[in-house]
Amino acid sequence: MPELTRGRKLVVLAICCMSLLIVSLDNTALNVALPSMRREFGASVAGMQWTVDAYALVLASLLMLSGSTADRIGRRRVFTVGLVVFVLGSLLCSLAPSLPALVAFRMVQAVGGSMLNPVAMSIITNTFTDPAERARAIGLWGGVVGISMAMGPLVGGLLVETISWRAIFWVNLPIGLAALLLTLRFVPESRAPHPRRPDPVGQILVTALLASLTYAIIESSLPVAVVSVLALAGLLSYEPRRREPLIDLRFFHSAPFTGATVIAVCAFSALGGFLFLNTLYLQVVRGLSALHAGLFMLPMAAMSLIFAPLSGRLVGARGPRPSLLLAGTAMTAGALMFAAFHAERSTPLLFTGYVVFGIGFGLVNAPITNTAVSGMPRSQAGVAAAVASTSRQTGQTLGVAVAGAVLAAGLGAVRHAPGGWSLDAFLAASEPAYWIITGWGLCVLVAGAVSSGAWARRTARHTAELLRTADEAHPTPANAPPR
Repeated sequence: MPELTRGRKLVVLAICCMSLLIVSLDNTALNVALPSMRREFGASVAGMQWTVDAYALVLASLLMLSGSTADRIGRRRVFTVGLVVFVLGSLLCSLAPSLPALVAFRMVQAVGGSMLNPVAMSIITNTFTDPAERARAIGLWGGVVGISMAMGPLVGGLLVETISWRAIFWVNLPIGLAALLLTLRFVPESRAPHPRRPDPVGQILVTALLASLTYAIIESSLPVAVVSVLALAGLLSYEPRRREPLIDLRFFHSAPFTGATVIAVCAFSALGGFLFLNTLYLQVVRGLSALHAGLFMLPMAAMSLIFAPLSGRLVGARGPRPSLLLAGTAMTAGALMFAAFHAERSTPLLFTGYVVFGIGFGLVNAPITNTAVSGMPRSQAGVAAAVASTSRQTGQTLGVAVAGAVLAAGLGAVRHAPGGWSLDAFLAASEPAYWIITGWGLCVLVAGAVSSGAWARRTARHTAELLRTADEAHPTPANAPPR
């Protein structure tokens, strides 16, 4: 990629942020709309889970393929196609006549979304080459998640109340089209010097693993759980034998990279489960409208909005350790207020839990992204960023699946009103899920502490050298297209 002026770099960053905004805003706004969809389609708890998890599942399955494909055929080209498919999928979602159709159109959205976030991160990594400058850019990029959390519930609630839940998908159309036009004008094309070859077997195994695991959790199917175990075993056996695997297991020799992966899964599992449970509590149990539910969750969103860019600056100045330790502590404490003290019974405690959890989530995103790509050769930026993005989406999928399965099992075991769920029934059913979310927060804290010390940094340097040596051993052919 040619060296860009500072002004054009900022425009490229803004375009990448726009792509993240529509993907993140779509998910946070959709959470507020779940009860409205439930009423219109007569959906069960499992049906509501699938509207979220079908999207996240396809997205997680294709992220690494999209990242490696972008490194191979051109990042701007893949990014552009992703914007077109995502906008088309959003339009189809707004027209869905039934729950199965909505789930199918959400999967179309996810195909486009898989070409946006990891490719955007790869574009940012190759645009901002200075480590401190890159950390600040990633912090701003991660701050968009906070913006989406702040805007999503309010925009979603307002649209549901004044128009319909279908209007949520209309928001993606102007933003996506604007990002498309700006991409064609300002984003230069770039490729990796030595991109990875396609790995169809690895892709099939990854898809089989994620799909079977999600289905097994949501539908409580033991035979499908066995399929997920076999897919994992096949992946671990097959990938190391490939010269250029879809998932390069050498990345995991780096303790920071492995820690970032674990932290991403745990943090986004906690977020996915937390949002799912609280959306149902506020609208079904407490009886709030979609807009008022969004206003209730505004403290959590506001804290994420404030602390995400602060975390990016902190990572640039002090490294990832302070942000990770603070994030793990806050997420654990926020979830504990619901698990141990039933924050739903007290509005002040409920808001306190939202504030503390929001601070934790706001702090965690920048160090995940920065740790995942720092130290890696720029030629593998797309794959490294895709692994981090896959971990996020996998976490969100598992969080919704686990929280929904635990809640459904709990509600099936207690008596509740025919037209809805009583507070006592909901608290009894959701308490185990909140303890699981608390455990995920604790994992963020422990993994952050282990993966950010001096020993961990040494493993990162060793892994980076190992990957650079491999790149030098396979130089770009003389007749390769210009980069």
